[in-house]
Amino acid sequence: MASSPMPTAVPAAVEKDNKRTTTGWTFYDWANSVYPLVITSSIFPIYWSSVVKEVTHTDSGKTPVDFLGMHIPGTSLQNYSVSAAFLIIALISPLLTSLADYSGRKKLFLQVFCYIGAASCAGLYFFEPSTFTMGVFVFIMATIGFSGSIVFYNSYLPDISSEEKFDSLSARGFSMGYIGSVLLLVMCLALIQGPEIMGGPKGVAMFGLSVGKATQYSFLLTGLWWAGFAQIPFATLPPDPGRPAGTTSDAGWLLNGFRELGKVWQETKQQPNLKRFLLAYFTYNMGVQTVMYVATLFGSEELKLDTTALITTILLLQLVGILGAYLFAKLSERIGNTRALSWAVFIWMLICIAGYYVQAGWSFYLLASIIGLTMGAVQSLSRSTYSKIIPENTPNSAAYFSFFDVTEKVGIVIGLVVFGGISQLMGGNMRYSILALIVFFILGLIFLLQLRGRKLREDAPTASAVLPGPPPASAVASIPATVK
Repeated sequence: MASSPMPTAVPAAVEKDNKRTTTGWTFYDWANSVYPLVITSSIFPIYWSSVVKEVTHTDSGKTPVDFLGMHIPGTSLQNYSVSAAFLIIALISPLLTSLADYSGRKKLFLQVFCYIGAASCAGLYFFEPSTFTMGVFVFIMATIGFSGSIVFYNSYLPDISSEEKFDSLSARGFSMGYIGSVLLLVMCLALIQGPEIMGGPKGVAMFGLSVGKATQYSFLLTGLWWAGFAQIPFATLPPDPGRPAGTTSDAGWLLNGFRELGKVWQETKQQPNLKRFLLAYFTYNMGVQTVMYVATLFGSEELKLDTTALITTILLLQLVGILGAYLFAKLSERIGNTRALSWAVFIWMLICIAGYYVQAGWSFYLLASIIGLTMGAVQSLSRSTYSKIIPENTPNSAAYFSFFDVTEKVGIVIGLVVFGGISQLMGGNMRYSILALIVFFILGLIFLLQLRGRKLREDAPTASAVLPGPPPASAVASIPATVK
């Protein structure tokens, strides 16, 4: 028999700012950031293009390939695969996070998506012309694993840190991600190109492997790195408290997950600042993420950069991103989160203008450095700012962060479609697409400015006020954060 609706279980109090816990949390950034760097941005796109050329027996990665009876340009198919994965996560993550909050199994959900993503990255080892169709689905699963795990990982921030340390801890997490991913990328590049860099014959990688086979091993290393280092946060993050007492049926558990999602949705309606920030985040992050996803393509197709220059640029972005995350965290301490974010978004507006005129050479590397500086800043500050807006000590932190994640994923899909559409209308010239992205940043800045002078966390009913049961003592004594 299905159990009657039960209130969300308020987990046992977690010690804030515990060094072991917070350090362990940042190691998930170290673990999973290898996916966006190795798989999304650098090695896999180049390998994908080479596989497409073999499948189509042409010299262009843009040549249409036969995928499930459809003829789709190779580069477009990769973008469609990413978009499909993001749409799937956008549809299911609100429900899954509500189930995680209700059942007290947030860490379990984090682990499941982590292992899906890591295993899929490792599975790309088998991605070859003969397994092209299956490889596309494995790539989609890797993206789903990465995107799904991030929701639960981010939701731990307000659980384990005091509010005044949100910005610095978020910046630390992103910095750990940048450092870890760069370290693995360098290892993979040494495996693939080491002998050639040292003056050896072309086409021969380390240990006598072919470049193609060494590249496949780099995907295997990515999966192992992700799953292996994830054991650190799994061991140090607070344990799952378990399913609420009295819930005896999986059917009841699922039904109550839907109920919890509805309750959180009702709570968000009573928090105008939360809606304002999500609208701002939706618009400016649409531009940020689009630039990050098309940067490699822009460099290769528009500026005609070779592989070495592209990899150098990607490494530069990651290293400067560390500095940007810390600098803007310090800036937010002095002038407030929304002001610091506003400055970062304003710089992105200038980046769009510069991107229209940039040429290969020093101007491109200078622009890449500025992008890296503001890329880390926007990502880190957005996460910490949102943590300051949602109700303090809410037992529905994962559900709240699912709305944050859905906003990001839908924005990426729209941004990529707009970018591709404008580029197609302009005869393939991506400079006009880069310039058009300035509209997203202008809108984001306008919405951010509406938050200035307001209390960041409103005196709105929290989950504990809406749901039956006494609120945590710390929630009663909390003081809303302010913005400058």
